[in-house]
Amino acid sequence: MGKVFEEWIGRQRHAKDTVSIAPLRGLYAALGLPAREWQPGDAAPLLAHWLLFGEFAAQAELGDDGHARRGNFLPPVTLPRRMWAGGRLRFHEPLRVGNALTRTSTLTNVEAKSGSTGELVFVTVRHEVIRDDGMLLLEEEQDIVFREAAHIRQTVLPAGQRARTSPRTQAARVEPCFVVDDAGTTQWERFVEPSATLLFRYSALTFNSHRIHYDREYATQVEGYSGLVVHGPLQATLMLDLLTSSIPGACVESFSFRGRAPLLDSTPFSVRAECRGEGREVLLCTRDDSGSTAMEGVARLGKSLTNRADGVTFSETRSQPVE
Repeated sequence: MGKVFEEWIGRQRHAKDTVSIAPLRGLYAALGLPAREWQPGDAAPLLAHWLLFGEFAAQAELGDDGHARRGNFLPPVTLPRRMWAGGRLRFHEPLRVGNALTRTSTLTNVEAKSGSTGELVFVTVRHEVIRDDGMLLLEEEQDIVFREAAHIRQTVLPAGQRARTSPRTQAARVEPCFVVDDAGTTQWERFVEPSATLLFRYSALTFNSHRIHYDREYATQVEGYSGLVVHGPLQATLMLDLLTSSIPGACVESFSFRGRAPLLDSTPFSVRAECRGEGREVLLCTRDDSGSTAMEGVARLGKSLTNRADGVTFSETRSQPVE
């Protein structure tokens, strides 16, 4: 199947946007971060570019899963299920409020594989975000995987019994904490109780209409999940936010992550960070309530924590509710 799409490799598209205040305020509200008065020139948080360059496909152009139909930029892979498998980023300069930006996207690879769950097609897209003065701000590679249809086991409910429309109707909670293990390794852990509202708000912020994140009936009866799926980018955002909130002034040079298993809204999960490599490397992950890893990542810092002249202090922060 991969050879069928070789002609798609090298395709490009360009998008323009401006770093504005409204999506940053929305992200802070969704994650329960303290509100702030954004000013022109303020540095946007890492991964805020995912709030920009929305792909505003017309309603009639959407497929059954809520994504734009393939065959325009992405190849027309016939496998129905789509996931963001992982990515790699290099941060050169921060995005700042008011920056006019151009994103150039290039399809760099299409590869078919067979796995334990059936046929898979991996598509890699490279992005470059450039400021209007020509400065390259960040480079990114995204790995998108397409999979076969799920095998759904039909469950007949007893008469009069109604399926739950939402296992978590209360507000989600994000609870950061600071931990040091017995060996002296610096670690942090954040506990998150997700909700359908949190996933819906993040979908709205990123203009992501993939139905697995907000349409419970579709997610369970068509895609075969046992709940709504927590976005991969949302997990990655929580991971880097834990790092930057725990290490004030940290200079993140690169970040890579990959998904290992779906994370669902039906149970709490944790976000973890651990310093390695003399403070130059931070291992990150999300884990479900059973302790299984859902996503793992590595962030590399520009300065060693153990050699910093300004003396980093690590302080516990109080829980913040997410509406």
